[in-house]
Amino acid sequence: MVALREQIDAADAVLFCTPEYAGALPGSFKNLLDWTVGGGEMYGKHVAWINASGLPTGAADAHASLRKVLGYLSTEIVEEACVHVAVARQAVGDDGLIGDPRLRARIAEALTTLAGRSTPAR
Repeated sequence: MVALREQIDAADAVLFCTPEYAGALPGSFKNLLDWTVGGGEMYGKHVAWINASGLPTGAADAHASLRKVLGYLSTEIVEEACVHVAVARQAVGDDGLIGDPRLRARIAEALTTLAGRSTPAR
């Protein structure tokens, strides 16, 4: 956990992508974020998320939960970089990578937007 907190602290920004379980964030992921509350690594950090869900709801409840937690962490949410890019299972290759150039372009656009709003890490 120490190494992860150091990496978060050193990052200029943080981009999240998380599935939805039972209408919320996965418990282990929420726990990971909880461990950053007292340390201040996330304070003022520019953040965004990519919603890769192919479900009709688009994992909206998970991202509502994430927004709430990020508010408690005093982050700066870059709304323009929070995007829904539906990634079907078959779009992910055996190597774990997305081969579709349109999907890759949408993800790259979100990353570019987040990077453009970020400030160098403390």
